[in-house]
Amino acid sequence: MTTAAERNSGSDSAAEAGEQAQLSLATAAARNLATTTKTPPQMQGITSRWLLKVLPWVQVTGGTFRVNRRLSHTLGDGRVEFVSTGSEVRVIPLELSELPLLRGYEDREVLESLASRCEQRDFGPGEVIVEAGRPADRLVLIAHGKLRRTAHGRYDDEITLGVLADGDFAGDDRLTGEAGLWDHTLTSLTSGTVLTLSREAFDGVLSQSDSLRGHLAASRALIPARRTENGESAIELASGHVGEHALPGTFVDYDLSPREYELAVAQTVLRVHTRVADLYNHPMNQMEEQLRLTIEALRERQEHELVNNSDVGLLHNADMKQRIHTHSGPPTPDDLDDLLATVWKDPSVILAHPKAISAIGRECSSRGIYPQAIDYQGHSVPAWRGVPILPCNKIPVTPQGSTSVLAMRTGEKAQGVVGLHQTGIPDEYSPGLSVRFMGISEKAIMSYLVSAYYSAAVLVPDALGILEDVEVGH
Repeated sequence: MTTAAERNSGSDSAAEAGEQAQLSLATAAARNLATTTKTPPQMQGITSRWLLKVLPWVQVTGGTFRVNRRLSHTLGDGRVEFVSTGSEVRVIPLELSELPLLRGYEDREVLESLASRCEQRDFGPGEVIVEAGRPADRLVLIAHGKLRRTAHGRYDDEITLGVLADGDFAGDDRLTGEAGLWDHTLTSLTSGTVLTLSREAFDGVLSQSDSLRGHLAASRALIPARRTENGESAIELASGHVGEHALPGTFVDYDLSPREYELAVAQTVLRVHTRVADLYNHPMNQMEEQLRLTIEALRERQEHELVNNSDVGLLHNADMKQRIHTHSGPPTPDDLDDLLATVWKDPSVILAHPKAISAIGRECSSRGIYPQAIDYQGHSVPAWRGVPILPCNKIPVTPQGSTSVLAMRTGEKAQGVVGLHQTGIPDEYSPGLSVRFMGISEKAIMSYLVSAYYSAAVLVPDALGILEDVEVGH
């Protein structure tokens, strides 16, 4: 048995060991009295927003921007849409008015009659749909799939003229006048479906329709005898003459219905409780941080709308003649060259989804091509033919793994793509963006209306080109 003295001695040793275990204030307790080193609130959704950076912004004082152009006589350059029931594919009758021949024609009964006479043909890869040198006696509407357009070159070699895909058409100019022969061959790259309308069937409807005959006669009267390759009336000039040569007279006609772009708006209401703003404002201003993150989200939405909006978005405002397709699916160097050819007059930038940029790199590497990076606004970015390729995650990628790549020329003097905004608006926080105090509610919540006004305009059609159906999954 231990004595009382021994027990007291053991207790003293334990106390001494406890005192030695903690000689200073623990950090867990100290943090309650100290201010931590902290960052401002972080936001994963912030991107580089290259589109907003590369667009030259034009001041739109009146809230509306009008794009005046020369009068163009190019009739119809859209794409045709279809509907399907099981394996049966039909063209939507009113969509036939997208054909140059039927542009602006609205007689539904006649259009339905033409649509009912279209014959369906399903094809597989490698099939010849039309062949050069054969009679061009039918209209070909591509409902689904890709067709390569080729022709015989000067030295009897085969040259590629481009790719036709969903909604495109060929032979529309051979339904009237002299039919002639096909000057190119259409060969399928994939399986798909086309609808064909024979000239005989078209003539049958034409002979029974006074309105259709009148429309065709009026269309021919509208088109000038001499046109430029862009569909504009040729300006008569004289050059290289000697002596008292009679000079031609001319004038430049303008489009009587120019397009007008109204500024779009992205808005939200920011709410902050007065207690938070009063008591928790050190070391960071809560109102400023809330506003900063809200504006970042608003700018992200602004860039998304400038790409995808059905009215002002670039994906929807590119001219149909400026839309091309890849030769095989992935974005090859040949495809990038074709894309730059659509905006050949001093292209400024190429915009692509990060996955598309990765696919471009893979295709170049597989061919032993290694494009060099260039310095662009202080950043090292990849480039093709000296044109910077910038990432834009607002360009959508479909569930099937396809996307688009945009090339554009920017600037008002270059007749390119420009951004539109208005500065000097009430309660302006930054150019084109206002923060307006809306008051304090009965629940002591302050409200601020945050508004961003913007739009974009394509001054001439060849300022914007799109490479469509770019596969990024290979």
